[in-house]
Amino acid sequence: MQEEEVLGKAYDSRLMRRLVTYLRPYKSYVALALALILLESSLEVAFPWLTKIAIDRYIAAANIAGLTTIAVIYVLLLLIRFVCASAETYVLQNTGQKIMYDMRMQVFRHLHTLAPSFYDKNPVGRLITRVITDVDVLNELFSAGIVSIFGDIFTLSGIMVAILVLNWELGLVTLSVVPLIFLTTAIFRRKARDSYRRVRIAIAKINAFLQEHITGMSVVQLYNRERKSARKFDEINNEHLLANLDGILAYSWFYPAIELLSSVAIALIIWYGGGKVIQGALTLGALVAFTQYSNRFFQPIADMSEKYNILQSAMASSERLFRLIDTPATIINSPHAIKPARPPKGEIEFRNVWFAYEDENWVLKDVSFHVHPGESVAIVGHTGAGKTTTTSLLTRFYDIQKGEILLDGVNIAQFDLEYLRSSFAVVLQDVFLFSGTIESNIRLGSPIPREKVAAAVKDVNLAPFLRALPLGVEHPVNERGTTFSVGQRQLLAFARALAHDPQILILDEATSSVDTETELQIRQAIDRLMRDRTSIIIAHRLSTIQRCDKIIVMH
Repeated sequence: MQEEEVLGKAYDSRLMRRLVTYLRPYKSYVALALALILLESSLEVAFPWLTKIAIDRYIAAANIAGLTTIAVIYVLLLLIRFVCASAETYVLQNTGQKIMYDMRMQVFRHLHTLAPSFYDKNPVGRLITRVITDVDVLNELFSAGIVSIFGDIFTLSGIMVAILVLNWELGLVTLSVVPLIFLTTAIFRRKARDSYRRVRIAIAKINAFLQEHITGMSVVQLYNRERKSARKFDEINNEHLLANLDGILAYSWFYPAIELLSSVAIALIIWYGGGKVIQGALTLGALVAFTQYSNRFFQPIADMSEKYNILQSAMASSERLFRLIDTPATIINSPHAIKPARPPKGEIEFRNVWFAYEDENWVLKDVSFHVHPGESVAIVGHTGAGKTTTTSLLTRFYDIQKGEILLDGVNIAQFDLEYLRSSFAVVLQDVFLFSGTIESNIRLGSPIPREKVAAAVKDVNLAPFLRALPLGVEHPVNERGTTFSVGQRQLLAFARALAHDPQILILDEATSSVDTETELQIRQAIDRLMRDRTSIIIAHRLSTIQRCDKIIVMH
């Protein structure tokens, strides 16, 4: 079962206690919102009572002065309610947006702590859904549910007290339709819950389908799969349409049903209360107040049913979100991690290293080798032999199960992660470029002087290409650098590595995707990169590895 299919409980005290902690930094805002809500609810109860006073005390007595006073008070209270409603909406929406900001930052920071093994098992689309969709659902809870529900409860309580004080018999007649209201609400909740679940499943399918097909659009077009893909998308899209239509159907009869029952209550009030007025047991003002209270009484019930759906979806979203937040970081600093003042010399040693991605399906078995500072080593072997795995272990993207990996004679697990990884520069076959500029992609947030960036660009023979661009290093880079050729992206990766001036260089099939002419361009850059630093090169081309000091063959 997909996570999107699980709605969970309508209320989970464990999750709610945790959600409430996000309100703590904004408790003054919450207190203000509660005060405004309570004041607004009190005014809702006061208006019908003012109507009763106006009719019984002043209209019946033809007291124009008193009636004018009541009218002025009524208008003033309306203005106060307007200010309260506006301020309440602003405060709650403002608080909701700030909590969304906090949550997204918390999730984003946590994602940075998770090892590549986590991303190997979790699709990107699902993680994006957690950060965007699930947090949006929780915004509804904070801005329209968790606080404002107190207003509905207070309004209902105030109205019940008011009608029972006015006339308890007529009050019981008014409340006689409440069981039917609750039955209608229960049916609506069940229908809306099923529709909501189906909509979430359909949205998840649409997102997954679109992500896959947009990414692989060139393959779709190359093999003429447009019609087949369109038919498949039509099926998924139709599921989403039908699920939404069922939800629309539920909403289309629910609110009219509440209106109908409210009208029935008013009819009972007029019939029974009118008789009481004729008998002199009830004033006309009280009867009018009862009809107004009846209109106000049933709206909060309908609103609370809607808030029930918000609460239910929020519980499911929060459970998925907290499951992500609670995912432990497996690659962490040791309690006494060391961060030397000087960069490492670059001596690397593998001692009887064993590693498996899952269980005991060993990728590396008892691997040992030694690299001296400033030495260049080529690692060759068939596909799946563990060449890239070896370099991933060096940067602690994964931790080994047995043996030791040493840097300058110290186990790499004892180093501070930031220190360790800043000692390496890795150039991969598939270069990843971020949206931004060429310069920002070379710097990657590091305070590298522009002169050093320019020198790196020149050293990797990228300067002629940049001179042809109107903005040079400030030229914008699209997502993943799709407007650049493979060779240009590779040269940018070399410039990035050179600008960061690492102590240890790792080239993982860095020249396998470029043509011979481009390879000649970057050969000098490779020589400059390798000079006076430890270098580990994974390659198949003889031209790339022939000048290495050692060759390690993995099998």
